Amino acid sequence: MTRETGASAIVLAGGMSRRLGRNKALEEIGGQPLVLRVLDRLSQVTGDAVVVVNDAERARTLPIPESARVVIDRYPGSGALGGIFTGLSACSEQWGLVAACDMPFLNTGLWAEILARRDGHDAVVPVLDGRPEPTHAAYSKTCLPRIEERLKSNELKIALFFDAVRVAWAPQALVEELDPERLSFFNVNTQKDLDRARELAAAGV
Repeated sequence: MTRETGASAIVLAGGMSRRLGRNKALEEIGGQPLVLRVLDRLSQVTGDAVVVVNDAERARTLPIPESARVVIDRYPGSGALGGIFTGLSACSEQWGLVAACDMPFLNTGLWAEILARRDGHDAVVPVLDGRPEPTHAAYSKTCLPRIEERLKSNELKIALFFDAVRVAWAPQALVEELDPERLSFFNVNTQKDLDRARELAAAGV
């Protein structure tokens, strides 16, 4: 796939990893720290990448390559919505491909289909089991004013701003055609998740 997609990668790495009890972005999966694995997958789609962290200390702990820019959350404590706003504001391209740093099995074919649905829309969001997957989605900079409105009013659920923009939904059938086991959406929250991710990576996923 060409990397001339008009989209930047935005990796959300500001979470506190409370359930795991340590910084999951640094946990090794397939011989790589998790955050680097996510960046490597997204680098197959775009050459521009932004990593959003919650403070400068966190930034210093992450092994971010020089090819990626690290930015500090402009709305600290506002969860993924603030991270999306910060990353989208900082990215070089008009569109941002948002992924959490704990998603080790991103599917580049699925990202290609998400990108293909951008025309005439402000966001492209997959849907699984009737629910949107907003931390594995594409957003245009046209979303920024609507996101900031929600941040300023402390309405932090991502889906609350969807009614104010033009969203293309990537249906479950499409997701499962390209990723039957939905591994793109597998995320590492607990030690059990981490062990499973390592098993899958060792099997070549």
